[in-house]
Amino acid sequence: MLPNLDMDDILRLKKPHPCGGTTWKVTRLGADIGLECMTCKHRVMLTRREVKNRLKKNLGKGADGQIFS
Repeated sequence: MLPNLDMDDILRLKKPHPCGGTTWKVTRLGADIGLECMTCKHRVMLTRREVKNRLKKNLGKGADGQIFS
């Protein structure tokens, strides 16, 4: 089962985004999970199963101005 996710959680996925970013912010919860790349602000929608398979680490809540690397 998918670990508990909350809005504005910062996730690190197994593979980097083509822009080079490795961290994603949760922007939508539901049947699908909305993610926003923290580097280029690109948004994607993934199913819960895809997020579960791609998730490397949940870094917790993101605060404005805080940078994760």
